[in-house]
This record gives sequence, structure tokens and C-alpha cells, in this order.
Amino acid sequence: MPHVLVLVDHDGDRVNKSTYELLAAARRLGDPAAVVVGTPGTAARLGRSLARHGATSVHAAESTEAAEFLVTPAVDALELAVRETSPAAVLVSATTDGREAAARLAARLDAGLLIDAVDLDSSGVVTQIVFGGSYTVRSQATHGIPVITVRPGAFEPEEHPGEAVERTLTLPGVDPGTSARITARRAAPAGDRPGLTEATVVVSGGRGVGGTDGFKVVEELADALGGAVGASRAAVDAGYYPHQFQVGQTGKSVSAQLYIALGISGAIQHLAGMQTSKTIVAVNKDPEAPILDLADYSVVGDLFEVAPQLTQEVAARRTGS
Repeated sequence: MPHVLVLVDHDGDRVNKSTYELLAAARRLGDPAAVVVGTPGTAARLGRSLARHGATSVHAAESTEAAEFLVTPAVDALELAVRETSPAAVLVSATTDGREAAARLAARLDAGLLIDAVDLDSSGVVTQIVFGGSYTVRSQATHGIPVITVRPGAFEPEEHPGEAVERTLTLPGVDPGTSARITARRAAPAGDRPGLTEATVVVSGGRGVGGTDGFKVVEELADALGGAVGASRAAVDAGYYPHQFQVGQTGKSVSAQLYIALGISGAIQHLAGMQTSKTIVAVNKDPEAPILDLADYSVVGDLFEVAPQLTQEVAARRTGS
């Protein structure tokens, strides 16, 4: 079977869940081949986990410069792997860095680029949600090796244990005059909640939450469900919650198993970022709110009454009381 290259998203010690999703998607097209870009020793730390999730080979693109520059080392590594393996496709997670890497790789290869796929079949046809969620389309690259960005959460990770052969890719030196260098790093605020794009449960608050203090009911419900906290653009713009938690067309796209929207009216840009979630629950006191039409379960009521009751019920069932 042909190889399907997967760019590994990692923090140096741990593979992010979105990569396991990519490996599951890659198996529909061929043998998943993981491309690890990092400092020396990174591939050795991640190889066993990648093999457990179906990678048949691991291409180690390691250098001391790999962590010093944005995106360019990943593009270089993918280009080298493509030249060596002639894969059926290249899959990249549709994160901020992933989208840039995919676009630059497609330009270098003169290849077709398919963005933000939410499904993929064995013939290479992808399903996309376009125009702010107004349409669902199916697309296929007709020129060159397809480069596909996949929305996090669109596929379920699957363990597929096997042996992965490690191969070495020798990265070229990065031209500092044409690449963005990382001059400093600052850790994101630590917390016990899962990452927004990796969470199976997301609880988001909107303008209806009313302010920073109002987000406490959102956080309490998310914690009871073991989920992540999100926010609409209106809530973020109003200063209710930090920008990195924004869900929507100009924020992060999620495909959670359960998405709960509290006080969110359902502007099209927000729906574009969450409507592929498997089950959607909306709580809004406005019976005409657009999100109620999209939701699988809708509650017309005051979120400050409904959410605490739901939190209490979830907690009670977890403790068995």
C-alpha cells in the first residue's frame, strides 16, 4: 500500500491527540507514515506511541534548529519525505501552524491543497464545511499529491499496534533572513482541563453569560463533565474570557462528542467552528436564537438556573449519590 504522510503535532515529550486522529484518517488511504520534526531524540521518545496508533514508519527530521524557527523546518521535512516516498497524500492537523505548513508545502510541490476536512474516504475525496457553515461540499485534488488539513476532532483515534521503522531525514539549514525565528517562549497557563481542540466535551459561554464572573457557571459545568471551556467571539471581544478559548471561524474549530452552548445566540461565525460536534446542547432564554435550531437538544431558559442544576446532577451521578 502507498504511504500517507502525517505531520506529528507534539510538545517534545507527548503526541497531541490530533495526530492520532490523523493516523486513523491516513489508514483509509494507505500506510500511515509519521513525520516527526524536533530536536535530536524527539522521534525516539514518540516512536512507540505513534506505532501503537498505526504508524508503520517514523521519519525523524531532527536538528538543533528545528525548535528555533516557526513552520519552516516542518515544511522542509515534509518536502523531503514526499520526495523520498511519493506518498498517496499528506495529512496535517488544521491548527494555525498546520494550515501554514500545508499551504507552503502545496506551493512548493505544485500540489492540490484541501483545507479543514471533516471526513475522508478511501478514494481521497474529502468533506468540508464551507462559507461559514452554510454548505457541505466534497472535494478532491486533481493535480499532484493531495495536501490535506484535517479539523481536530473529525476522526476518532484508534489503537492499531505494530512495528514502526524509523527513517532519518536530514534537514537543510534554515535561512534566518527568510524565516521567522522564535526568540522566547512563554508557557500557557497551566490547568487540569483538556485542550480545547482535543477535548471530547466542550462547554462554551457567550454574551448571555454577562461577564467574567458569569463564566464560573461555564467552568463548573465543564469541570463536572471533564471537559474544556470555550467562548464565543462576542464574549471574547467583551473581555469576558481570554482570546485563546474562542470557538468559531476566527477562533478554534472543534468537533467534540458533546458541545454545550450557554448564552450563545448562534452567529454564523460561531456555528462554523462547532457545528460538526456529534451532540450539541444549547441553553438560551431567547426562543428565536439561531443556535436552538442547530442543537440536538435545546433548553429555553436562564442559563444561570439551568447550568447549575445540570452541574449538580452530573456530580451526583458521578458520586452515585
